[in-house]
Amino acid sequence: MNAMLSLENVSVSYGHIEAVRDVSLSVAPGQIVTIIGPNGAGKTTLMMAAMGLLPSSGTMRFEGVDLEGVEVERRVEMGMCLVPERRELFHDMSVGDNLLLGAFSRRDRGSVQDDIEDVFQRFPRLRERRRQAAGTLSGGERQMLALGRALMAKPRLLILDEPSLGLAPLIVREIFRIIASLRSLGISILLVEQNARAALETADIGYVLETGQISQSGASADLADDPGLIAAYLGGR
Repeated sequence: MNAMLSLENVSVSYGHIEAVRDVSLSVAPGQIVTIIGPNGAGKTTLMMAAMGLLPSSGTMRFEGVDLEGVEVERRVEMGMCLVPERRELFHDMSVGDNLLLGAFSRRDRGSVQDDIEDVFQRFPRLRERRRQAAGTLSGGERQMLALGRALMAKPRLLILDEPSLGLAPLIVREIFRIIASLRSLGISILLVEQNARAALETADIGYVLETGQISQSGASADLADDPGLIAAYLGGR
């Protein structure tokens, strides 16, 4: 199966410090792929490089197209969308206006309102708060809004950076249920997540990133049964 996103020997540096080194991974159409690992391993750095927000070396391709020199806005138009770790909502703007901004790169303006309605059906709490300022939402509602705003861009690849960060366990379960359901929309997902157990339960393929390099990869179910990973990231059983 041809990869939707492929990274080959990608490295990212901050000045003289190499944060990510020779990372290769791929996401196939319809797959959920997760990257787990400790804090400071370079997970967020890798995601930002994939979206063109940080310079990198190596080769990145989206649906076979080389991404070298492709600006962030163009990557969004191509079908890539990042939900960043801190959500980056416009806190003084309403829920509805945040969703509208998610469609800024689209040319099919006539269907935007229909897609907002689809977001409200997927996230009923956002409908209830459509006129409420985004900054007044709860943590779980802000994450739902961030996901909804990303869906407004009509992505084919959704890159999620720590979607469970700071959320209560009950809300985390709901967020991961929603993430798994996005597969039905034909969206591939690259998921960076500190909650390794939830990530591996949701994903098809997993990569372990440690000190900027891939140390392990394979089917998520196999990784979840690995004694070393259980001891390091899954808290035992």
